Amino acid sequence: MSAVAADDEETWKEFRELVNMKPADLEKWLGTDDSRAAGQHKDGGESTGHASGRRIVEILRAKRGDLSEDDYAHMRKVVGYIHRHLAQRPSGDVTGTRWRHSLMNWGHDPLVDT
Repeated sequence: MSAVAADDEETWKEFRELVNMKPADLEKWLGTDDSRAAGQHKDGGESTGHASGRRIVEILRAKRGDLSEDDYAHMRKVVGYIHRHLAQRPSGDVTGTRWRHSLMNWGHDPLVDT
């Protein structure tokens, strides 16, 4: 197995562990006002996380063999974001927080047992 293939294998594994929302659930979440309000918006448009969520749905629905290197690069970005964001967990109940909503835009619901 080449270094690139080994890296892709690790990326796939970690992505599948951290993205704990099913494609249909993520798609439904992305349609909510809370989803659209979370994250940083550029020029009043769609947030980075919301756009990422739409891409994650596509990746989750694709056959693994059809994933491109760009898909794997996005998967690595998702893994990094989720790790960083989880390390910033606020204290208390996070149910209705922007912190949770932002993570959910990236396919991870911290209230779901993985």
